[in-house]
Amino acid sequence: MELESIKGLGEKTKEYLNKQNIYTIKDLVGFYPYRYEVLSPEVLDNTSKETTITINAKVVTEPTTAYIKSSLNVLKFNAETYGKVIRVSIFNRAYLKKSITIGKDVILTGKYDNIHNSFTASNLKLGILNDSLINPVYHSIKGIKNPKNIIVEAINYIEEDNNIIPKNYALKHNLITNKKALEYIHNPKTIEEVEKGRNRIIHEELFEFLFKVNYLKHLKDKETGIAKNIDIELIKRFINSIPFKLTNDQLNGIKEGLNDLKSNKRMNRLVLGDVGSGKTIIATTLLLANASAGYQGVMLAPTEILATQHFKNLTKYFKDFDVTVELLTGKMTKKEKENVIKRCESGEVDILIGTHAVLGDKVSFKNLSLVVTDEQHRFGVKERDTLKLKGNKPDMLFLSATPIPRTYALTIYADLDVTEIKEKPSGRKDVITKVKKESELKDVLLKILEEVKLGHQVYIVSPSIEETDESIKSVYNLKEKFDIAFHSKIPIGILHGKLKKKEKESVMNDFLENNTKILISTTVIEVGVDVKNATVMVIFNADHFGLATLHQLRGRVGRNDIDSYCYLICNKEVERLNVLEESNDGFYISKKDFEFRGEGDIFGIKQSGDMNFNMLNLKRDYDKLLTLQSNVKEFISSKDYENNEYYKNIIKNIDFYN
Repeated sequence: MELESIKGLGEKTKEYLNKQNIYTIKDLVGFYPYRYEVLSPEVLDNTSKETTITINAKVVTEPTTAYIKSSLNVLKFNAETYGKVIRVSIFNRAYLKKSITIGKDVILTGKYDNIHNSFTASNLKLGILNDSLINPVYHSIKGIKNPKNIIVEAINYIEEDNNIIPKNYALKHNLITNKKALEYIHNPKTIEEVEKGRNRIIHEELFEFLFKVNYLKHLKDKETGIAKNIDIELIKRFINSIPFKLTNDQLNGIKEGLNDLKSNKRMNRLVLGDVGSGKTIIATTLLLANASAGYQGVMLAPTEILATQHFKNLTKYFKDFDVTVELLTGKMTKKEKENVIKRCESGEVDILIGTHAVLGDKVSFKNLSLVVTDEQHRFGVKERDTLKLKGNKPDMLFLSATPIPRTYALTIYADLDVTEIKEKPSGRKDVITKVKKESELKDVLLKILEEVKLGHQVYIVSPSIEETDESIKSVYNLKEKFDIAFHSKIPIGILHGKLKKKEKESVMNDFLENNTKILISTTVIEVGVDVKNATVMVIFNADHFGLATLHQLRGRVGRNDIDSYCYLICNKEVERLNVLEESNDGFYISKKDFEFRGEGDIFGIKQSGDMNFNMLNLKRDYDKLLTLQSNVKEFISSKDYENNEYYKNIIKNIDFYN
């Protein structure tokens, strides 16, 4: 139902809501409070001026307004509370002046200064507060003073139940209706009502998500794939030609992948492993196996730098094997692209490595049969599925360097078989990590100088390309400072996303060939970039990054048997940064990131479209997830979804992309 349906909602308000990505009544009622204030009436006796309190008062003077500047005004009046007259001021509430007349009862929340007998209010409501009041607090929407009033009105247009949770399961878990849940969340009288409302919405989010992944699994279990005739002797020869010894986890991953390719069941496998655990060599081996059976394969990478690196590595690995590898990125010339696309279509290309450019309508294949998605969380479901449609139900292999506990992985990725890579390649050492303030930068500069003299290389990371804030060090600002520090005697390169393709290639080649000793970059080097000679990582404004990103960045060093170092530069005391000093274990760091930031950010899934949880916290609500998992499986096996309009619509979309 559209926003226009809401009584009294004007065109201007609709525009403000649209800017917040709120287009329908469903969107609006799903704009949940991020916290609640519990207001209880108090008296002024013995109140500290630092303490926020709520009082009942009666207006005793006409209010006045003063405009300090165009965006700031103050409303002032005197009020009586328990026989005491106090001076009240509240900012940016000039619009309330007509409502606050002498004799009116008001509820004031704020801080009282008993020396000056003044009350600075942060909130004002008309009426008397007899019992505790629960006040929902929303993220601000520009142009709308209080979204609660609009949302409460919108709830009137919602049906009593939405069938996201079938009635028998709602009864089983003692859940209130969807409409009642929304009333309790947006207009609660007690904390118990808030909890009941949240409980219903959490169950809805879980049930819908679990239905999607389990229905996909249900479909995929029935899918037949192509049983490929793999040249096992060729694979053995390839593994023996690799210039390093594979770990048991890597060999096991290759074995599981080969079994998938040889079976007539379509592969849907996730290889889950820490930074530098060697997931790519598994994908490389399986792409060769697929080519040995006479089929084409694709590897999709999230960045041009990573795609180019994969292309160079595979070309090097396959130099003694009869395999044609090509690269396709968005920044290639039109002629280069057309040539690659033509050769893919004719079947001349065995393996295509590329970025989003591979998803283009013009790109087609003769017999695409294996799709590898590197850093799978960086691609949405529809993007990944676009490649499926370019082949005849090709095998799908996903790589992810976001290590999460297996129990979570098996539920979140219930539609995939999961291979875990935990062993580090032999000879790898833990990266020594230290949190430093800018005042301690001299220690870091000495270490950089020491490592450069040993012939090693250094990464410097900034969150910004150009100066936007004095406290944030941009790549260009850092280049200036490091040139001064080293008297311009150490070659320094700059890398960021706005550089042209040839500039990026030139900068990376200089660093790869050890012509450049220091590379100052944004997070474009976060994923996959592999320069084994790099031994120092310095990250400025480290508090601007999550633990998972910092761990990924740190993973650019320590890719050899040499001692490596990571310095996190931060002038604040940020507790979570200490986690990186404690551990190099990605699974542990992921767990801590989970606690600090929530599941959406750590899995990269809020952006990908795989999960859109507003209330659910996977860590806190994991027990509910396990319970509903069995309910959803029962719902699917009984085929009850065939009589549920809500899930019939979901199935239409799922079936389209499969």
